[in-house]
Amino acid sequence: MEMISEQHIRASRDQVWAALNDTEILKQAMPGCESFDAIDDNLFEAKITAKVGPVKAKFKFKVELTDIEAPNGYTIIGEGQGGVAGFAKGSAKVNLREDGTDTILAYNVQANVGGKLAQLGARLIDGAAKKIADEFFGNFNELLGGTDSA
Repeated sequence: MEMISEQHIRASRDQVWAALNDTEILKQAMPGCESFDAIDDNLFEAKITAKVGPVKAKFKFKVELTDIEAPNGYTIIGEGQGGVAGFAKGSAKVNLREDGTDTILAYNVQANVGGKLAQLGARLIDGAAKKIADEFFGNFNELLGGTDSA
């Protein structure tokens, strides 16, 4: 599954870049995130509770930042295990571009799931994944003082 969208953020590109590298802001933006901790340079561990249809599971994710091109963007790669619910893995390519004094944050998310989650059907999975991605980037935007989606 693939999702492409963008957010208009009322903050400078440098401010947005700093926030994208702030574990506390990332934790606050991620729906259901209980912890988001650095374990090495550009490597993090996150604990997230997610509900997809009738399945609710706690996932333990390893998250890595790659293709870092400060302050223009990076790629986030994550893989999580949710016990009997199965697994989720994916990546998000995040690009920042200036728009006057504001920033356009564009993202391209690719994800897939396996196990019990995969049995729910692609339509339900796609809808839940889109909702989570939209919530994350919407929350991130609000934390930086913006509210507009492009």
